[in-house]
Order: sequence, then C-alpha cells, then structure tokens
Amino acid sequence: MKYFIGVDLGTSSLKLLLTDADGKVINSVTRDYSVSYPKSGWSEQNAEDWWSALKLGLPELIKDINGEEVAGLGVAGQMHGLVILDKDDNVIRPVILWNDGRTWKETEYLNTVIGKEVLSENTANIAFAGFTAPKILWVKENEPDNFEKISKIMLPKDYLNYLLTGVHACDYSDASGMLLLDVKNKCWSKKMLDICSVKEEQMPKLFESYDVIGTVLPEIASELGISSKAIVVAGAGDNAAAAIGTATTGEGKCNISLGTSGTIFVSSEKFGVDKYNALHSFAHADGGFHLMGCILSAASCHKWLCDKVLCEKDYALLESEIDTALLGKNELFFLPYLMGERSPINDTDATGMFIGLRPDTTRSDMLLAVLEGVSFAIRDNIEIAKSLGIVVKESCLCGGGAKSRLWRKILANVLNIKLNIPVAEEGPGYGTAILAMVGAGEYESVSEAAERLVEIKENIIPEEELVALYEEKYRKFRLIYPTVKELYKSLR
Repeated sequence: MKYFIGVDLGTSSLKLLLTDADGKVINSVTRDYSVSYPKSGWSEQNAEDWWSALKLGLPELIKDINGEEVAGLGVAGQMHGLVILDKDDNVIRPVILWNDGRTWKETEYLNTVIGKEVLSENTANIAFAGFTAPKILWVKENEPDNFEKISKIMLPKDYLNYLLTGVHACDYSDASGMLLLDVKNKCWSKKMLDICSVKEEQMPKLFESYDVIGTVLPEIASELGISSKAIVVAGAGDNAAAAIGTATTGEGKCNISLGTSGTIFVSSEKFGVDKYNALHSFAHADGGFHLMGCILSAASCHKWLCDKVLCEKDYALLESEIDTALLGKNELFFLPYLMGERSPINDTDATGMFIGLRPDTTRSDMLLAVLEGVSFAIRDNIEIAKSLGIVVKESCLCGGGAKSRLWRKILANVLNIKLNIPVAEEGPGYGTAILAMVGAGEYESVSEAAERLVEIKENIIPEEELVALYEEKYRKFRLIYPTVKELYKSLR
C-alpha cells in the first residue's frame, strides 16, 4: 500500500492530509499557531512554529498506518512571506507575511520610480505591498544588519521543504509572487534581483511543482515515523495547490477560495498578462499559467467579527440567526479591507468599514454584511476578468468559508455563476498530495491525476430573484471605495 501526505502551511494553522494512491482521504490533522501584529498593518510569524506544528501533527496523521508506506509528500504554503536565512541556515528575523502592509513606500517606489512597465516587462506583474521584493527592500532600508546577514531568501513552504530534505528549492507558482521571477521564461529576473541588491546564489533553485527535489533526510524520517525513501516534491503556492485540489487545470477553468484571504484563480495553458495589472499573472502548478485576483481579508473578516467583536465562536449559531429573507435587502454595507487591499485596488491605506449602522442594527445584520462585503470584493476581481474577455460561467469553491452553506448561496448569487463543491474540502492539502503522486510516478501528469481524483459533491445554482437583488446592491457597493479613497490617504 502507498500513502501520500499533503501539507497546507496556512496563516493560522498547518493542515496535514493523508491519502492513498487512489486519492481517498484517510486522515487529516490541524495544528494552530499564532500571528503577531507588532505594529498597525504589520503581520509576522515565527518560522519555528511551522516546523513544530509539522513535527507534532504528522505522527498523529499516520498513527493508524505503517509510516514506511508513505511514498511521497508535498507542501503548499501561504505565498509571498519573506523567510531569510544566514550562512548557517538559521532564520534571521520573524517572517514578514503576505498580508503585511508596512512596505507601502517600497511598493510606491517600485511602481513609480522603477515603473510599472519595467516591472511588468520583467516579471509580468506590478508591485503589491504583500509581494516579497518590497519586503526585501524594506529590510535593506530599515534593518541593514539583517540584510547583510542574508545567505538565502525563501518562501514559507520552501523553508519546510529545506528542513525535510536539506535542499533550497522553490517552485514556479510560489516564486511568481515574489516579484523576482521572470514568469514568462520561468527564471529569476536579473533586472529585479539587481534592483533589490540580491544575488542569484541567494535564491533557491527553481522547479516545477511536481518535480522531486529530494527525499526525507534519514534523521527527520526517523523522528517523524516515515520512510527515508519518501520523495518530496517542490510543492506550490497555496492557491495553485488549491486549484490542483479542485481540478482547475488546463485552459479556462476557475477556482474561488474563501480562506484567510479570498482568491479567484483562472487557469491557462498559455502565458498572459492582465493589461490593467489588477490581476496577477503567475505560473501554475500544472506546468501552465494562471491569472489570479486576491483580496487580503475573506474568512478572516468573518473570524474577526465573530471572535473579536461579537465574542461568539459558535459560528453556526450566529449564522442560524440570520433571516434569509434579508438576503440582498440588508441596508448595511461592509468594506472587507481589514489589512488594506490588494486586487484590484492595490491600496495599503484602505481599512475595514461598516456603512449604514442604525439603532436597530443587529449582530445578524453585521454578519450578513460581512458575508456580502467579501462576496462583493470577490466579484470586483471577476469583473476585471470579464473586462479581459474571460468568461466565467462556473467555478469550484474551496477554503474554510466554503463550509458555510449560507455563504455559498450568497456568493453564487452575487457572482451569478454555478459553484461546484468538491468532495475533498482541503483544497491545498489535497492538491499537494496529488503533486506528490505525480512526482512518485503514480500518474503521468497533474491534469490527468486531478481529473481522475477530484469529485464534485454539490452544485450551488443562482436564483433569478436573488441575482437581481444583489446586482442592485453591488452597484451601490461599488460607489463606496471611490468615495472614501482620499479619506484613507489623509488618515495614513
């Protein structure tokens, strides 16, 4: 018997998934860790917490099988995070995460002084505050001693892969989000490395997501309880991995994720760039490419309201209080910009905002506004895709927020598309398990494996009346950000 492990290195937790070679999910384990917010708009994490979570969670994951039968492992990870190692491969400072907004000056410098045309020509993208290159410039300017110590620059999942194998590696999908990769030609951009004062030898070696980078080091295999012959593939950025886990491969398929962040992901066999630079042009884990729009706060808005404001962690109870007759008729609006916003507005100054609060506003009204506001922000990105001639008639849906039946219904009607819910809800983890199967030779290609293994358990169909109501409310939502944009700047 052969088993495969998919690891999803998320922002708030590490999720591990065990499957057999037929894609059947055998077990799953989650280990939580914390995020630090040292200053307003900053977001950091200790890389050691990821490794501790893996070492604690993996033995529990395989407790009912023979660990020697684990044939392969793949890791998906939160993208863009800056992990810097010294000459002894020790982490120099806390990891600056994907949703950290401290680099607005560096982002502005890259987009205005270096210029968006130069960036797009060399990387297929412009600068966003969450990307890795602005973080490197920030460290250079604000922590010169740390900058001088840098021997290797890595992304979160690549640090785990290094600890597993001893290899400094990165896949093309994750590297695409660094603003250091020539996405079209799949190589590090010498121009961008020079701009960031980085040498190519400080960067990890590049691989396709399904390429084998090595096997688990004997001492690590013994500690984890698995075979030292288990292969480790390069893995993928979390959204590319989730796309594999929902069979979003090849040409023109769409996946939407409602995780800590929210994304739309449109796969393509050919390289292409959004002429507006609102959507990211990245490599895909299947060997192709994709366009992606990302909102920084999605399910995290839901968690914030419930945990921090309403002080109620029984999410099902809170949602049960919402009167479904209010769908599309709620007078309250919510801008979901808790950590600033990336796609499509690229504004680190933006913040979350309720508009329409009245004395009779209830917590149910507020929760409904959050579900709707995130859905509207997702639609902002779908509208950009439409303007590029991309037709999205249906999409897979994954992520923690996708477990909410109410949110599924709202999103389907806001977008006016059919949403397909896969059997395996752990998109990134399932996707990297598939990548490991391909790396181990179980399947000839990622597309073949995904098409054979991914099953859909439910379809959410839009309702004509609700679609009309949400169309009207979305038009009103679109008026809010342009109205307060300058206010955000004045409050910086």
